[in-house]
Amino acid sequence: MRLGAELTDGDIVRAVLAGERERYAQLVERYRDRYARYAARMLGSADAAEDAVQDAFVRAFDQLAQCKEPDNFLGWFFLILRNRCFAERRRSRATAPLEAADSVAAADRTDGGAETAERRRALQLALLELTPDQREVFVLKHVEGLSYGQIAERLSTSVASLKMRMHRAYDRLRQELREHA
Repeated sequence: MRLGAELTDGDIVRAVLAGERERYAQLVERYRDRYARYAARMLGSADAAEDAVQDAFVRAFDQLAQCKEPDNFLGWFFLILRNRCFAERRRSRATAPLEAADSVAAADRTDGGAETAERRRALQLALLELTPDQREVFVLKHVEGLSYGQIAERLSTSVASLKMRMHRAYDRLRQELREHA
């Protein structure tokens, strides 16, 4: 282990696999909030997102020995969470879009006034109308701030394919925002 320096994800994974199970909490602390935002936007509900992230961390811990590249724990964990979000979306299509938009908007609130809150709510409602693939690329690009190259690597797809999904997402968002205006 490195003395005086922050441990890398790979260091932590190797330590957990060597029996230092309590070190896994460092990975949870490091990534929980970041991926709760991703899951909230994918699922449209802060509560569902919290459950999905917690479940993904438990699954990742249980399957940690299957992580072939400990230094790429984040990419491996992301795929577990992504699959969990897609499964949850298929399972619970009954979530009321309005309640979901309010839930995510409340979790994101800043002091921007009523007009900003209303625009954020309208955008969240419009995001809920995107296909899961379109929403995912939009969230990874504009919320998580990843480049197309980083997204392509995480999703095992081409940059051209992602750009097409993003173009379709923009078209759909424009249409939805016009309808909600």
